[in-house]
Amino acid sequence: MNVYLAIQALREETAVSIQLLCEIDGIPRSSYYKWLHRKPGSREQENEQLTHVMMSIYEKVERTFGYRQLTLHMREQTRKTINLKRVYRLMKVKGIQSVIRRKKKRYVHSTPQQVAENLLDRNFHAAASNEKWVTDVTEFKYGNGQKAYLSAILDLYDKSIVSYVFGHSNNNPLVFQTLKRALQVAPGSKPMLHSDRGFQYTSLDFKTMLDKYRMTQSMSRVGRCIDNGPMESFWGTLKCEKYYLHTYHTFEDLKRDIEDYIHFYNYERLQAKLNGLSPMKFRSKAA
Repeated sequence: MNVYLAIQALREETAVSIQLLCEIDGIPRSSYYKWLHRKPGSREQENEQLTHVMMSIYEKVERTFGYRQLTLHMREQTRKTINLKRVYRLMKVKGIQSVIRRKKKRYVHSTPQQVAENLLDRNFHAAASNEKWVTDVTEFKYGNGQKAYLSAILDLYDKSIVSYVFGHSNNNPLVFQTLKRALQVAPGSKPMLHSDRGFQYTSLDFKTMLDKYRMTQSMSRVGRCIDNGPMESFWGTLKCEKYYLHTYHTFEDLKRDIEDYIHFYNYERLQAKLNGLSPMKFRSKAA
């Protein structure tokens, strides 16, 4: 089968005759034509249909998904039980793969005004929504070396982005506004809020704000990014599947794509750990 496919592909791309290609592969020309005019089997027909679905999803997400994410979305779209290895093989046939993530830059931390214990202690499971939140700020570049900053809060229950603020400066208002928006989305919530030891989170003003809303504060240990793993993972996913694929000339263009991606992530991007559902579908089903 693979020999015949190779001959067919070479014939479409070059002017080499079928006779010569068959001689090179050591098969009768009649065998090739018999294969060419055969009636495809049910398995082959299904593979063609799945390949079409796979490529449609792959192009929609700008060629960022690997076989695991593609499998989840293909199962959702076709309502069929599709094996991971099958999708992996179909990707190999089409010559496609996911993009590779870039390494995270290291930043110098400022002297904190106050710190909190690592109460989360890498226990990233939450029994209910608004029980445990994690937060962080990440940097983007656009135009001629200009910078933009995204502050976000993620709910560990369903990995949804509860709130976010995109701005020109990495400062206290960026972080404070993110928390205020989260509390507007989930009024009356008193979750544990975990962060790294960035200057905004170690400020006395931020601690005062948390105390006002009766929230418990937790912080990563020095130099331990894994203590805030889910938030770091989201940054990597966002940048890998959207930001690194484009060159942004204006703040507005970058902001639009970030907002579009967060909506896609919350409502459409399926996650294996959420039983193959998107964060918001998982939340609504649980409710």
